[in-house]
Amino acid sequence: MFEAAVTGYFTALSLIMAIGAQNAFVLRQGIARQHVFWVALFCASSDMILISSGVAGFGALVTLTPWLPFVMAVFGAGFLLVYGGLRFMAAIKGDYALTLENRTVSLGKTIAIAAAFTWLNPHVYLDTLGLIGAVSTQFVPLNQKIAFAVAASLASYSFFFSLGYGARLLAPVMQSARAWQVLDALIGVVMWGLAVMLVLSVL
Repeated sequence: MFEAAVTGYFTALSLIMAIGAQNAFVLRQGIARQHVFWVALFCASSDMILISSGVAGFGALVTLTPWLPFVMAVFGAGFLLVYGGLRFMAAIKGDYALTLENRTVSLGKTIAIAAAFTWLNPHVYLDTLGLIGAVSTQFVPLNQKIAFAVAASLASYSFFFSLGYGARLLAPVMQSARAWQVLDALIGVVMWGLAVMLVLSVL
């Protein structure tokens, strides 16, 4: 169970950490100190629903189609290689423009924007239902799958709340192009490492 939990936590964390519109929005809310708790809770809870569906769904599908883990591992590894490559390219370009808006927005509108960033982003389905679901297939016993899903969900909660509430302290650093370059380069390394692990897990 410990191995499943550790794998779930760091797999989810490495995917969630990738710089994107959702993370930039949470960072913006944190810096502006506007509805931080509800935004972080919404984003993390959405991930928990998708992660649980991915883990549960893949378990049922694997029973019916034992060849699916191999196909998804190959697909997932390919996506991770491309995704990691994009992170490396972003780090090389060094073009990071985070527009920080400080005007007050209602809670309803704020959550609606968070919902758009979360549920209208095709990558979230690839990450949670696809990639995290695919990684979870290496853990067969139910208790290991539960540990994997819970830890992966905790990664989302810990990340979004840390990002939201830590944004004010991290603002000077996170607005530095150099800091984003380093973070993107590290994410690229993690993505490629996961790609190798996925392929090795089905060979």
